[in-house]
Amino acid sequence: AQALLELDTITFNAAISACGQGDEWEKALQLLHVMTQSNVKPNTISCNAAVSACASNGGWTKALQLVNAMREHKVRLDTVTFGAVISACEKAGEWEKACRLFNAMQENC
Repeated sequence: AQALLELDTITFNAAISACGQGDEWEKALQLLHVMTQSNVKPNTISCNAAVSACASNGGWTKALQLVNAMREHKVRLDTVTFGAVISACEKAGEWEKACRLFNAMQENC
């Protein structure tokens, strides 16, 4: 008998994280979208994996958009979230945004 893979939060989180580690940030974002379309609610780990994937590949604007979407959808932001997006902004020379995010982190974490 062939076992079917259950598409749950843990499965999606692993796949999104793997995409990030493979420098496939666009695929990570696609999986996050598929996750929501499949009625599987992304959690902090899901979003952090996608933020990290974008941040490590120069996608600081996408990382910021994801952080804003997390706030909008009431997904908890943690030090991993802020660390990834602050690092992305710093690498892009967006130090003012990095400072604002650092201040927001102190208020949220």
